[in-house]
Amino acid sequence: MTAPVIELSQVGKVYRLGELTVEALKDVSLTIGSGEFLAVMGASGSGKSTLMNILGCLDRPTTGSYRLDGKDVKDLDRNALAEIRKKKIGFVFQVFNLLPRMTALENVGLPMVYEGIGSARRRDRAREALRAVGILDREHHLPTQMSGGQQQRVAIARAIVNSPSLLLADEPTGNLDTASSNEIMEIFRKLNEERAITLILVTHEPDIARFSKRTVRFRDGRVVADRSRSREGGSRNEPAAGGGDEA
Repeated sequence: MTAPVIELSQVGKVYRLGELTVEALKDVSLTIGSGEFLAVMGASGSGKSTLMNILGCLDRPTTGSYRLDGKDVKDLDRNALAEIRKKKIGFVFQVFNLLPRMTALENVGLPMVYEGIGSARRRDRAREALRAVGILDREHHLPTQMSGGQQQRVAIARAIVNSPSLLLADEPTGNLDTASSNEIMEIFRKLNEERAITLILVTHEPDIARFSKRTVRFRDGRVVADRSRSREGGSRNEPAAGGGDEA
């Protein structure tokens, strides 16, 4: 494995809702190397979304440690976490979250507005990002003038416009048909291979997970299987906490 980007050590996450205690993650240890493409799978309530929130610095572990690029982020304040999200992490969700009155170019350029980047440079970088996902010809279209697959391409362009080293995608094909889903996954694979972006994908669908190089399965807040795919298209099992589970 290459140098680790993510190191989770015995991470636990507990939510308290009144008198009810929910243990969303239990003793999760996971290492993800630079440039990996990893799919996270599991049933609803297995801990996938909680994991992604922690990896994206949107939430903090209750116990254990989370190191990102060698730095423990558990005790960082909100401003420091926001800075990490801004500079290192791109997010793609099932819902595209595009502003309806903005063109594709304007939606992609939006993160740079908060950076204080000038309009000419914003336009150039946004066009480059749209070109990278194959949708530059729609730069002046509004979201309502694009298909779901095209809107998701715009959302991916927005996620990569600041050149993050880590891309987190939460059910990014959940609202798409099969053909559009495959196109989106090919874009992710290309970004991973050509730009060496570390990519972590949450999905319920085995046909989507197969695009990744490694699959981690969660059950009841624990990692129960960790499988890497060989270059020949096969796979090899690796030890995982909590016992085995077929992918």
